[in-house]
Amino acid sequence: MTVFLFDSIPWYSALMWCVVLAGLIGLNEVTRRWRAAGLAFFVLLPLVLTIFVWPTTAGPDSSTGTWFHWVKVYSALAGCLGFMALRYHPNLAAKRWALVFPPLILALNIAEAVIRDFQVGGMTEGMHDGVYMIGGAWNYMNGIAGIINLVTICGWAGIFIGRSKSKDMIWPDMLWFWIVAYDLWNFAYVYNAVGDHSFYAGAALLISCTIPAFWLKKGAWLQHRAHTLALWMMFTMAVPTFVTDSTFSVQSSHDPAALFTVSALSLAANVAVLVYQVRTIARKRRNPLTGTELFEHLPQYQQVVAAEKPVPSQEPVGATA
Repeated sequence: MTVFLFDSIPWYSALMWCVVLAGLIGLNEVTRRWRAAGLAFFVLLPLVLTIFVWPTTAGPDSSTGTWFHWVKVYSALAGCLGFMALRYHPNLAAKRWALVFPPLILALNIAEAVIRDFQVGGMTEGMHDGVYMIGGAWNYMNGIAGIINLVTICGWAGIFIGRSKSKDMIWPDMLWFWIVAYDLWNFAYVYNAVGDHSFYAGAALLISCTIPAFWLKKGAWLQHRAHTLALWMMFTMAVPTFVTDSTFSVQSSHDPAALFTVSALSLAANVAVLVYQVRTIARKRRNPLTGTELFEHLPQYQQVVAAEKPVPSQEPVGATA
């Protein structure tokens, strides 16, 4: 059976999709809860892969050997390590200049994909960098959606380290509507640029960080995203044939109508977020350029802060200076 976005999806590929999803969620939980696990997966493992594995598996002839994949894996790892520095060094997290790092690394990752989308838009139909691509207007539509998604990053000055044992990096202003718009944009990017990877690298990967953000540890979406992205990129660069030539691979339909549809949804969602954000800025008279939080009046924001914000220590009555 052929579906709109993909060619036939056999039961064993659907099952493997669930395994990938569960594996990413599980490894994210392990690496965020235990510092040693984070260091093992995001420092030791990449060193081994960089020296002994990726030069062979992610070479020029591989579908993961493009500049984009190499930049993406290291930028995702940089995000993981930078967030760990903030999480485990409270004095650093208390400095406003250090809080600029999360939005910058997020913006960099979005910009990388936007550049690639525009690049693919000018390509003729056929094999490019080991992947079948169809360049077209949808790439430019989604590139514009990505720029809007980048521009609507807000509230970074309100980032704090949660009070739970896992010391998660909480960004309460990054709420569900921005996350959904990001997911639609990023899925459209993967579908546009590496369509035959999108069954796993689009759908499963994005859902693997959205589920924890909505149900397991609210307010920590960017941390979840960095972890799951780094884990997936390390795996797919080591085993690139998994998504393209294995028993479990699922091919894109390469249907221009599907490409146009996912990009149109991406653009519409991000324009809606932009309009809502501009209205909020005008009504609440808040300046997002300074990192000011825009949505502290919303119940979802308040729930995250109430659940995660550390309670300030108080001096005992009668204490001397």
